[in-house]
Amino acid sequence: MKFKLSKNGRDCEESFLLSVAISFRIGDCFLPDTNKIKNKMKRRNFIKKASATGLGLVAVSSTILSGDSELKVLDKKVDMPILSPIRPLVIATWNTPLAVETAAKILQNGGSALDAVEQGCRVEEANEKGQSVGKGGLPDRDGDVTLDACIMNSKGDYGAVLGVKNIMHVVSVARKVMEDTPHVMLVAEGAEQFAVSKGFEREDLLTEAAKKAWEEWKVTSEYKPIINIENHDTIGMLAMDAKGAISGACTTSGLAYKMAGRIGDSPIIGGGLFIDNEIGGASATGLGEEVLKTVGSFLIVELMRQGKSPQEACEEAIGRIVNKPGKDFKNFQVGYIALNKQGETGAYSIHEWFSYNLFKEGENTNIKSDYFSKA
Repeated sequence: MKFKLSKNGRDCEESFLLSVAISFRIGDCFLPDTNKIKNKMKRRNFIKKASATGLGLVAVSSTILSGDSELKVLDKKVDMPILSPIRPLVIATWNTPLAVETAAKILQNGGSALDAVEQGCRVEEANEKGQSVGKGGLPDRDGDVTLDACIMNSKGDYGAVLGVKNIMHVVSVARKVMEDTPHVMLVAEGAEQFAVSKGFEREDLLTEAAKKAWEEWKVTSEYKPIINIENHDTIGMLAMDAKGAISGACTTSGLAYKMAGRIGDSPIIGGGLFIDNEIGGASATGLGEEVLKTVGSFLIVELMRQGKSPQEACEEAIGRIVNKPGKDFKNFQVGYIALNKQGETGAYSIHEWFSYNLFKEGENTNIKSDYFSKA
Protein backbone atom coordinates (compact mmCIF):
# COMPACT_ATOMS: atom_id res chain seq x y z
CA MET A 1 0.00 0.00 0.00
CA LYS A 2 1.38 3.46 -0.91
CA PHE A 3 1.06 6.51 1.31
CA LYS A 4 1.99 9.93 -0.07
CA LEU A 5 4.10 11.93 2.38
CA SER A 6 5.04 15.59 2.23
CA LYS A 7 8.66 16.72 2.36
CA ASN A 8 8.61 16.77 6.13
CA GLY A 9 7.20 13.22 6.23
CA ARG A 10 10.00 11.95 8.43
CA ASP A 11 9.28 14.67 10.97
CA CYS A 12 5.66 13.51 11.08
CA GLU A 13 6.55 9.86 11.66
CA GLU A 14 5.03 9.58 15.14
CA SER A 15 1.79 11.31 14.15
CA PHE A 16 1.61 9.23 11.01
CA LEU A 17 1.96 6.01 12.98
CA LEU A 18 -0.91 7.03 15.22
CA SER A 19 -3.03 7.70 12.17
CA VAL A 20 -2.11 4.32 10.68
CA ALA A 21 -2.97 2.53 13.92
CA ILE A 22 -6.34 4.19 14.27
CA SER A 23 -7.25 3.83 10.61
CA PHE A 24 -6.31 0.13 10.54
CA ARG A 25 -8.37 -0.48 13.70
CA ILE A 26 -11.59 1.20 12.67
CA GLY A 27 -11.44 0.01 9.09
CA ASP A 28 -10.86 3.35 7.36
CA CYS A 29 -9.78 3.16 3.75
CA PHE A 30 -8.50 6.76 3.75
CA LEU A 31 -5.61 8.22 5.69
CA PRO A 32 -5.56 12.00 6.22
CA ASP A 33 -2.97 14.24 4.60
CA THR A 34 0.04 14.07 6.91
CA ASN A 35 0.53 17.84 6.73
CA LYS A 36 -2.67 18.10 8.77
CA ILE A 37 -2.10 15.18 11.13
CA LYS A 38 -0.55 17.18 13.96
CA ASN A 39 -3.51 19.53 14.04
CA LYS A 40 -6.07 16.75 13.83
CA MET A 41 -4.49 14.52 16.45
CA LYS A 42 -4.78 16.87 19.38
CA ARG A 43 -4.88 15.10 22.70
CA ARG A 44 -8.60 15.51 23.35
CA ASN A 45 -9.68 14.08 20.00
CA PHE A 46 -7.01 11.41 20.17
CA ILE A 47 -8.19 10.12 23.55
CA LYS A 48 -11.80 10.22 22.45
CA LYS A 49 -11.10 8.25 19.28
CA ALA A 50 -8.82 5.77 21.00
CA SER A 51 -11.46 5.12 23.66
CA ALA A 52 -14.22 4.65 21.12
CA THR A 53 -12.26 2.09 19.17
CA GLY A 54 -11.01 0.25 22.26
CA LEU A 55 -7.34 0.48 21.28
CA GLY A 56 -4.63 -0.33 23.75
CA LEU A 57 -1.05 -1.08 22.71
CA VAL A 58 -0.93 -1.28 18.91
CA ALA A 59 1.90 -2.78 16.89
CA VAL A 60 2.37 -1.33 13.42
CA SER A 61 4.44 -2.98 10.76
CA SER A 62 4.32 -1.24 7.40
CA THR A 63 6.27 0.21 4.50
CA ILE A 64 5.82 3.87 3.64
CA LEU A 65 6.60 5.01 0.13
CA SER A 66 7.10 8.58 -1.05
CA GLY A 67 8.07 8.90 -4.68
CA ASP A 68 11.18 6.80 -5.23
CA SER A 69 12.28 6.89 -1.62
CA GLU A 70 11.32 4.21 0.89
CA LEU A 71 10.85 4.61 4.66
CA LYS A 72 10.50 1.37 6.60
CA VAL A 73 8.71 1.29 9.95
CA LEU A 74 9.00 -2.08 11.65
CA ASP A 75 6.96 -3.16 14.67
CA LYS A 76 6.59 0.34 16.02
CA LYS A 77 4.58 0.26 19.25
CA VAL A 78 2.32 3.17 20.03
CA ASP A 79 0.67 3.64 23.42
CA MET A 80 -3.05 4.28 23.03
CA PRO A 81 -4.98 5.16 26.21
CA ILE A 82 -8.12 3.22 27.11
CA LEU A 83 -10.95 4.62 29.18
CA SER A 84 -12.32 1.99 31.54
CA PRO A 85 -15.96 0.90 31.18
CA ILE A 86 -18.36 2.38 33.72
CA ARG A 87 -18.98 -0.16 36.47
CA PRO A 88 -21.08 -1.13 38.29
CA LEU A 89 -24.21 -0.46 36.26
CA VAL A 90 -27.89 -1.41 36.50
CA ILE A 91 -30.72 -0.72 34.07
CA ALA A 92 -34.34 -1.86 34.46
CA THR A 93 -37.63 -1.35 32.66
CA TRP A 94 -40.19 1.16 33.91
CA ASN A 95 -40.13 3.29 37.05
CA THR A 96 -38.53 0.80 39.42
CA PRO A 97 -36.22 2.87 41.66
CA LEU A 98 -36.31 0.60 44.71
CA ALA A 99 -35.54 -2.50 42.66
CA VAL A 100 -32.61 -0.79 40.96
CA GLU A 101 -31.37 0.64 44.25
CA THR A 102 -31.41 -2.83 45.78
CA ALA A 103 -29.40 -4.23 42.88
CA ALA A 104 -26.98 -1.31 42.94
CA LYS A 105 -26.22 -1.72 46.65
CA ILE A 106 -25.29 -5.35 46.08
CA LEU A 107 -22.89 -4.33 43.33
CA GLN A 108 -21.41 -1.48 45.36
CA ASN A 109 -20.69 -3.94 48.16
CA GLY A 110 -18.79 -6.20 45.78
CA GLY A 111 -21.64 -8.58 44.94
CA SER A 112 -22.17 -10.27 41.60
CA ALA A 113 -24.38 -9.09 38.76
CA LEU A 114 -26.35 -12.33 39.09
CA ASP A 115 -27.18 -11.70 42.75
CA ALA A 116 -28.03 -8.09 41.93
CA VAL A 117 -30.62 -8.83 39.23
CA GLU A 118 -32.23 -11.59 41.26
CA GLN A 119 -32.62 -9.50 44.39
CA GLY A 120 -33.69 -6.44 42.42
CA CYS A 121 -36.49 -8.36 40.68
CA ARG A 122 -37.63 -9.86 43.98
CA VAL A 123 -38.45 -6.33 45.15
CA GLU A 124 -41.05 -5.93 42.43
CA GLU A 125 -42.37 -9.46 42.90
CA ALA A 126 -43.20 -8.56 46.51
CA ASN A 127 -44.75 -5.20 45.58
CA GLU A 128 -48.50 -5.84 45.75
CA LYS A 129 -49.27 -2.41 44.28
CA GLY A 130 -47.65 -3.39 41.00
CA GLN A 131 -50.47 -5.40 39.48
CA SER A 132 -48.59 -7.40 36.89
CA VAL A 133 -45.50 -8.66 38.68
CA GLY A 134 -45.52 -11.23 41.47
CA LYS A 135 -48.02 -11.07 44.27
CA GLY A 136 -50.92 -8.78 43.43
CA GLY A 137 -50.57 -9.41 39.72
CA LEU A 138 -53.81 -9.33 37.75
CA PRO A 139 -55.16 -12.83 37.02
CA ASP A 140 -56.04 -14.58 33.81
CA ARG A 141 -59.66 -14.58 32.65
CA ASP A 142 -60.36 -17.55 34.95
CA GLY A 143 -59.18 -15.65 38.02
CA ASP A 144 -55.84 -17.44 38.46
CA VAL A 145 -52.58 -15.54 38.94
CA THR A 146 -49.77 -17.25 37.04
CA LEU A 147 -46.19 -16.01 37.00
CA ASP A 148 -43.30 -16.32 34.54
CA ALA A 149 -39.62 -15.52 35.06
CA CYS A 150 -36.17 -16.17 33.69
CA ILE A 151 -32.59 -15.41 34.65
CA MET A 152 -29.30 -15.59 32.73
CA ASN A 153 -25.73 -15.34 33.98
CA SER A 154 -22.47 -14.18 32.42
CA LYS A 155 -21.55 -17.74 31.42
CA GLY A 156 -24.61 -18.02 29.20
CA ASP A 157 -26.49 -20.30 31.61
CA TYR A 158 -30.25 -19.79 31.68
CA GLY A 159 -33.18 -20.85 33.82
CA ALA A 160 -36.91 -20.17 33.51
CA VAL A 161 -40.29 -21.04 34.98
CA LEU A 162 -43.60 -20.56 33.20
CA GLY A 163 -47.22 -20.45 34.32
CA VAL A 164 -46.44 -20.89 38.01
CA LYS A 165 -49.21 -20.57 40.61
CA ASN A 166 -48.90 -19.97 44.36
CA ILE A 167 -45.18 -19.04 44.41
CA MET A 168 -44.25 -15.38 44.72
CA HIS A 169 -40.51 -15.23 44.00
CA VAL A 170 -40.40 -17.02 40.68
CA VAL A 171 -37.17 -15.29 39.63
CA SER A 172 -35.43 -17.18 42.44
CA VAL A 173 -37.07 -20.42 41.34
CA ALA A 174 -35.74 -19.75 37.83
CA ARG A 175 -32.25 -19.40 39.28
CA LYS A 176 -32.67 -22.76 41.06
CA VAL A 177 -33.68 -24.32 37.75
CA MET A 178 -30.53 -22.91 36.19
CA GLU A 179 -28.19 -23.98 38.98
CA ASP A 180 -29.73 -27.15 40.43
CA THR A 181 -31.23 -29.01 37.47
CA PRO A 182 -30.02 -30.27 34.07
CA HIS A 183 -32.89 -28.33 32.48
CA VAL A 184 -33.43 -24.70 31.51
CA MET A 185 -37.22 -24.50 31.81
CA LEU A 186 -39.97 -25.88 34.06
CA VAL A 187 -43.68 -25.29 33.58
CA ALA A 188 -46.84 -24.98 35.68
CA GLU A 189 -47.40 -27.75 38.26
CA GLY A 190 -43.93 -29.17 37.73
CA ALA A 191 -42.34 -25.80 38.39
CA GLU A 192 -44.50 -25.30 41.49
CA GLN A 193 -43.57 -28.72 42.87
CA PHE A 194 -39.91 -28.04 42.21
CA ALA A 195 -40.16 -24.70 44.03
CA VAL A 196 -41.72 -26.30 47.08
CA SER A 197 -39.01 -28.97 47.10
CA LYS A 198 -36.46 -26.14 47.27
CA GLY A 199 -38.12 -24.54 50.27
CA PHE A 200 -40.37 -21.96 48.63
CA GLU A 201 -43.71 -21.55 50.40
CA ARG A 202 -47.06 -21.63 48.69
CA GLU A 203 -49.25 -18.55 49.13
CA ASP A 204 -52.31 -16.94 47.59
CA LEU A 205 -51.12 -14.47 44.95
CA LEU A 206 -54.55 -12.95 44.26
CA THR A 207 -54.91 -9.84 46.40
CA GLU A 208 -58.23 -8.17 47.14
CA ALA A 209 -57.39 -5.30 44.82
CA ALA A 210 -56.58 -7.64 41.94
CA LYS A 211 -59.69 -9.72 42.62
CA LYS A 212 -61.88 -6.61 42.55
CA ALA A 213 -60.37 -5.49 39.25
CA TRP A 214 -60.96 -8.96 37.77
CA GLU A 215 -64.60 -8.99 38.88
CA GLU A 216 -65.14 -5.61 37.29
CA TRP A 217 -63.53 -6.84 34.08
CA LYS A 218 -65.87 -9.85 33.96
CA VAL A 219 -68.85 -7.52 33.48
CA THR A 220 -67.77 -6.85 29.91
CA SER A 221 -65.03 -9.48 29.47
CA GLU A 222 -63.41 -7.24 26.87
CA TYR A 223 -59.86 -8.25 26.13
CA LYS A 224 -57.31 -6.21 24.28
CA PRO A 225 -53.83 -4.91 25.05
CA ILE A 226 -53.83 -1.37 26.42
CA ILE A 227 -50.83 0.77 25.56
CA ASN A 228 -48.58 1.38 28.57
CA ILE A 229 -50.68 -0.73 30.94
CA GLU A 230 -47.38 -2.61 30.83
CA ASN A 231 -45.85 0.01 33.12
CA HIS A 232 -46.28 -2.68 35.72
CA ASP A 233 -46.38 -5.60 33.31
CA THR A 234 -42.79 -6.72 33.49
CA ILE A 235 -39.53 -5.86 35.14
CA GLY A 236 -36.53 -6.69 33.02
CA MET A 237 -33.19 -5.91 34.65
CA LEU A 238 -29.61 -5.95 33.37
CA ALA A 239 -26.50 -5.44 35.49
CA MET A 240 -22.74 -5.34 35.07
CA ASP A 241 -20.60 -5.80 38.17
CA ALA A 242 -17.13 -4.50 39.01
CA LYS A 243 -15.51 -7.51 37.33
CA GLY A 244 -17.34 -6.85 34.07
CA ALA A 245 -19.72 -9.80 34.40
CA ILE A 246 -23.16 -9.15 32.91
CA SER A 247 -26.36 -10.88 34.06
CA GLY A 248 -30.06 -10.30 33.54
CA ALA A 249 -33.47 -11.31 34.84
CA CYS A 250 -37.08 -10.82 33.85
CA THR A 251 -40.26 -11.50 35.84
CA THR A 252 -43.97 -10.94 35.17
CA SER A 253 -47.53 -12.10 35.71
CA GLY A 254 -48.19 -11.46 32.04
CA LEU A 255 -51.07 -9.72 30.36
CA ALA A 256 -54.08 -9.13 32.56
CA TYR A 257 -57.07 -11.41 31.85
CA LYS A 258 -55.10 -13.47 29.35
CA MET A 259 -56.33 -16.88 28.22
CA ALA A 260 -55.38 -19.59 30.68
CA GLY A 261 -52.00 -21.02 29.72
CA ARG A 262 -50.85 -18.00 27.75
CA ILE A 263 -47.10 -17.33 27.90
CA GLY A 264 -45.45 -14.17 26.62
CA ASP A 265 -41.84 -13.27 25.91
CA SER A 266 -40.63 -12.65 29.47
CA PRO A 267 -39.38 -16.16 30.36
CA ILE A 268 -38.22 -17.06 26.87
CA ILE A 269 -34.50 -16.83 26.15
CA GLY A 270 -33.85 -14.42 23.30
CA GLY A 271 -37.32 -12.90 23.67
CA GLY A 272 -37.70 -11.18 27.02
CA LEU A 273 -34.01 -11.48 27.88
CA PHE A 274 -30.65 -12.31 26.37
CA ILE A 275 -27.08 -12.01 27.68
CA ASP A 276 -23.76 -12.51 25.92
CA ASN A 277 -21.01 -11.48 28.28
CA GLU A 278 -18.62 -10.66 25.46
CA ILE A 279 -21.09 -8.18 23.97
CA GLY A 280 -23.84 -7.09 26.37
CA GLY A 281 -27.47 -7.76 27.20
CA ALA A 282 -31.02 -6.74 26.39
CA SER A 283 -34.50 -7.09 27.87
CA ALA A 284 -38.02 -6.40 26.64
CA THR A 285 -41.37 -5.25 27.96
CA GLY A 286 -44.77 -4.84 26.38
CA LEU A 287 -46.80 -7.15 24.17
CA GLY A 288 -44.81 -10.37 24.30
CA GLU A 289 -46.29 -11.86 21.16
CA GLU A 290 -44.68 -9.10 19.11
CA VAL A 291 -41.32 -9.42 20.87
CA LEU A 292 -41.24 -13.16 20.23
CA LYS A 293 -41.95 -12.77 16.52
CA THR A 294 -38.66 -10.93 16.10
CA VAL A 295 -36.69 -12.62 18.95
CA GLY A 296 -36.14 -9.07 20.13
CA SER A 297 -33.57 -9.31 22.90
CA PHE A 298 -31.37 -11.73 20.97
CA LEU A 299 -31.64 -9.47 17.94
CA ILE A 300 -30.41 -6.47 19.91
CA VAL A 301 -27.36 -8.29 21.25
CA GLU A 302 -26.48 -9.54 17.77
CA LEU A 303 -26.81 -6.03 16.38
CA MET A 304 -24.41 -4.80 19.05
CA ARG A 305 -22.04 -7.60 18.06
CA GLN A 306 -22.09 -6.15 14.55
CA GLY A 307 -21.00 -2.78 15.90
CA LYS A 308 -24.21 -0.93 16.69
CA SER A 309 -24.50 0.98 19.94
CA PRO A 310 -27.16 -0.16 22.46
CA GLN A 311 -29.35 2.75 21.40
CA GLU A 312 -29.01 1.99 17.70
CA ALA A 313 -29.70 -1.69 18.34
CA CYS A 314 -32.88 -0.96 20.31
CA GLU A 315 -34.13 1.34 17.58
CA GLU A 316 -33.44 -1.27 14.91
CA ALA A 317 -35.29 -3.92 16.91
CA ILE A 318 -38.36 -1.70 17.20
CA GLY A 319 -38.07 -1.06 13.47
CA ARG A 320 -38.25 -4.80 12.81
CA ILE A 321 -41.70 -4.76 14.45
CA VAL A 322 -43.26 -1.58 13.08
CA ASN A 323 -41.95 -1.92 9.53
CA LYS A 324 -43.56 -5.26 8.82
CA PRO A 325 -46.05 -4.96 5.95
CA GLY A 326 -49.56 -4.40 7.25
CA LYS A 327 -48.45 -4.20 10.88
CA ASP A 328 -50.93 -2.24 12.98
CA PHE A 329 -48.78 -1.16 15.90
CA LYS A 330 -51.05 1.65 17.08
CA ASN A 331 -52.75 -0.53 19.67
CA PHE A 332 -49.80 -2.14 21.42
CA GLN A 333 -46.55 -1.15 23.06
CA VAL A 334 -43.10 -2.74 23.05
CA GLY A 335 -40.04 -1.30 24.77
CA TYR A 336 -36.41 -2.44 24.95
CA ILE A 337 -33.44 -1.72 27.17
CA ALA A 338 -29.83 -2.71 26.46
CA LEU A 339 -26.28 -2.33 27.71
CA ASN A 340 -22.93 -3.23 26.23
CA LYS A 341 -19.58 -4.27 27.65
CA GLN A 342 -18.33 -0.68 27.57
CA GLY A 343 -21.09 0.44 29.93
CA GLU A 344 -23.14 2.20 27.26
CA THR A 345 -26.93 1.85 27.51
CA GLY A 346 -29.91 2.32 25.25
CA ALA A 347 -33.70 2.23 25.32
CA TYR A 348 -36.44 2.64 22.75
CA SER A 349 -40.16 1.94 22.42
CA ILE A 350 -42.95 2.11 19.88
CA HIS A 351 -45.02 4.67 21.74
CA GLU A 352 -44.41 7.42 24.25
CA TRP A 353 -44.22 7.02 28.04
CA PHE A 354 -41.99 4.00 28.29
CA SER A 355 -39.32 4.75 30.90
CA TYR A 356 -36.45 2.97 32.59
CA ASN A 357 -34.37 3.31 35.71
CA LEU A 358 -30.61 3.58 35.33
CA PHE A 359 -27.96 3.33 38.02
CA LYS A 360 -24.72 4.72 36.66
CA GLU A 361 -21.82 6.54 38.31
CA GLY A 362 -23.60 6.46 41.67
CA GLU A 363 -26.88 7.97 40.42
CA ASN A 364 -30.23 6.16 40.20
CA THR A 365 -32.41 7.98 37.70
CA ASN A 366 -35.70 7.35 35.93
CA ILE A 367 -35.41 8.30 32.27
CA LYS A 368 -38.11 8.68 29.67
CA SER A 369 -37.28 6.61 26.62
CA ASP A 370 -37.21 7.91 23.08
CA TYR A 371 -39.89 6.34 20.89
CA PHE A 372 -40.91 5.65 17.31
CA SER A 373 -44.52 6.84 16.92
CA LYS A 374 -44.30 10.62 17.08
CA ALA A 375 -47.01 11.43 14.52
